[in-house]
Amino acid sequence: MDISFSFIIPVFNRPQEISELLESMSRLEYGMPYEIVIVEDGSTEASEDIIMNYKDRLNISYFYKDNSGPGDSRNYGMSRAQGNYFLILDSDVILPKNYLKEVDAGLKHNYTDCFGGPDTAHESFTSIQKAINYAMTSLLSTGGIRGNKMATTAFEPRSFNMGLSKKAFIATKGFGKIHPGEDPDLSIRLKALGFKMQLLTEAKVFHKRRIDWSKFYTQVNKFGKVRPILTSWHPQSAKVTYWFPTLFCLGFLASFSVAILGWKLFLLGYVLYTVAILAHATFKNKSFTIGVLSCFAVWIQFIGYGLGFAMSTFYIRVLGRNPQKSFPKLFFN
Repeated sequence: MDISFSFIIPVFNRPQEISELLESMSRLEYGMPYEIVIVEDGSTEASEDIIMNYKDRLNISYFYKDNSGPGDSRNYGMSRAQGNYFLILDSDVILPKNYLKEVDAGLKHNYTDCFGGPDTAHESFTSIQKAINYAMTSLLSTGGIRGNKMATTAFEPRSFNMGLSKKAFIATKGFGKIHPGEDPDLSIRLKALGFKMQLLTEAKVFHKRRIDWSKFYTQVNKFGKVRPILTSWHPQSAKVTYWFPTLFCLGFLASFSVAILGWKLFLLGYVLYTVAILAHATFKNKSFTIGVLSCFAVWIQFIGYGLGFAMSTFYIRVLGRNPQKSFPKLFFN
């Protein structure tokens, strides 16, 4: 089939990010035409002036709408796009020059109605951003699946770097109202309908993620709260691995408690794990500073996700409460 690409990018109060993303898109090495659809999701800091600066270089459609969340904004953009294959990005990514070439080659080699790509840190990112990237992508933390080449056929794409055919969008009606979690929810529904998906390992993006510890904690805590909600909606998606961060936290509390009584062997396991993170992150980033910061990032990731998962499990599974009433900040109307 002939594929025509439309980039779908929601943005909320991040004009500087859009500027950096569009600048990278202006350097894409791809010989065929493509479309960029930017949906301003009720921003008070609009990006229109910045976008107009790229109108002579890029084929951009710009829409402003009331705030309804990133998932609904992506649906809004896809329903108005001209292409038959949508490339969904977050506003906080930067594209390498070969991104579209890799997507095109990957789909020609093995067409699927949905794909995801890995994310990594750009050399210009701050040390904290690189440390958070490590926590979110390393095989030694909970994020390794995004860059795991062994997961190319069982991969669940994430909306910072995701492809979706128009056919699949129409069949699923796109993203739901939950956020975060709208992307795994869509992936699960796609699988249930028989659509195939894959990880295109070479179609990577540079992903800035959060820029400070408090925002990162809030993000991973929400991830933890969302997962029990998704498994209550889609019981077939439940995995024992989702419990690991919570068990990590409980194990640490237990190890610390018995260490006070003189049994320090269990606590030593956590020390050795942290040393392994320090060594691996230092080697991978060629920076001891990033290695130390990566230890903080991984611990914040485990604690934030683990506590969020435990709280949500208690409310949803034990008390049987309505997810939207229990965690209204995770939903858009």
